[in-house]
Amino acid sequence: MSAPALTRGYEVVIGLETHAQLSTASKIFSGASTAFGAAPNTQACAVDLALPGTLPVMNRGAVERAIRFGLAVGAKVAPLSIFARKNYFYPDLPKGYQISQYETPVVQGGSVEIVVGTAKKTVHLTRAHLEEDAGKSLHEDYHGQTGIDLNRAGTPLLEIVTEPDMRSSAQAVEYAKTLHTLVVWLGICDGNMQEGSFRCDANVSVRRPGQPFGTRREIKNLNSFKFMQQAIDFEVQWQIDRLEDGLKIEQATVLFDPDSGETRAMRSKEDAQDYRYFPDPDLPPLVIAPEWIERVRSQMPELPGAMAARFEREDELAAHDAAMMAQSPAFARYYEAVRDACGQPKLVANWLMGEVAKRLNAEERTIDASPVAAATLAALIARIGDGSLSNNGARQVFDALWSEVRSDVDAVIEAKGLKQMNDSGALEAIVAAVIAANAKSVDEYRAGKDKAFNALVGQVMKASQGKANPAQASELLKKKLG
Repeated sequence: MSAPALTRGYEVVIGLETHAQLSTASKIFSGASTAFGAAPNTQACAVDLALPGTLPVMNRGAVERAIRFGLAVGAKVAPLSIFARKNYFYPDLPKGYQISQYETPVVQGGSVEIVVGTAKKTVHLTRAHLEEDAGKSLHEDYHGQTGIDLNRAGTPLLEIVTEPDMRSSAQAVEYAKTLHTLVVWLGICDGNMQEGSFRCDANVSVRRPGQPFGTRREIKNLNSFKFMQQAIDFEVQWQIDRLEDGLKIEQATVLFDPDSGETRAMRSKEDAQDYRYFPDPDLPPLVIAPEWIERVRSQMPELPGAMAARFEREDELAAHDAAMMAQSPAFARYYEAVRDACGQPKLVANWLMGEVAKRLNAEERTIDASPVAAATLAALIARIGDGSLSNNGARQVFDALWSEVRSDVDAVIEAKGLKQMNDSGALEAIVAAVIAANAKSVDEYRAGKDKAFNALVGQVMKASQGKANPAQASELLKKKLG
């Protein structure tokens, strides 16, 4: 790695804590539903409400998802881990404590590889631990009062904590995106940031190169990659300005305001001792036998990095293109279906990153919602490959396939009169006629003016009503012109 970029002579230091909501149907210690969107307090059972006499029971599915994540990042899955009580008092925390893991988490170590620009970087993980979510305080439409919704209380979370390895907001965002792709790929989290299924806290500090770490401030609940970059960039400049003015940085928890683009302090930052962690007496240690780990390992999907490497190796795609084809399981399935049907992986990748991605982004669709089926796109690409369609004609056909949700590529080509001329005899006659009618351009080309040749190609395309194959027309013109 090259030396880290400096901001006004300061080095930026960033670590991320990510809360991934696990994709179980029920909560981590109760049988209550985790479905999103229910009316307030309709999915909080006696255990979630901390009613007297209730006891937590561990959700096996949550543990399996933690194991899957640990295997994917090359971490140690602890054979024995401990649940602890994290004590703090908020209105949306019924018990007055949160069940989490502290000294002995279920996932220990591991790393995530990222690429920023052309530079690769390894972000090391400290841990990933299981815990329950708190409820939610609602401050709007309550006539100056605060409402409490406990539907989220007890929702299973995997908190993934990095080392302070990142040195720019770009690296932090790329890590968050890579992690998001991974947890969705593994099927352990739906990744819905708007619903709070994947949210990040960024610990940010600055220092002079070679100096000890500075005092960090934690930016809470970043649920958008765009906001993450804006929040970190603002916080870095704020801290540098303060240090340059001779002032100290106080450890604090801050929130980002998207409207102003600024961070603002919410409270002084607690340290571990403030939470008075101690083992939860209601939960025995979590024991994970080697057989359980191996069973989960045998069910693991091919990971995105391995899949991208396979696309590079077998399909001869560029590294960036291969990574784009492996951006999600659905996208990879679509790519492979089109590729297998038409046998032209590079052309398929170009179309998926070009016309298809443009349409999906404009209409905020996922690849699963594409109105052009994989088999239909494969048929279109096959017509480009066999010379039946020009690139421009293919875009016109694709527009019709997308907007009219049609599947018969040849019928659209025929209806729009877009089939390229492949009759070499007819094309030779057109080329001969163009040469005869454009003596000036012919003389200029023979005098070394390349623009004159392009003009002749244009005349051939015009004479053929756009149906000539441009490459074939160019080849014939060069042959005829010597």
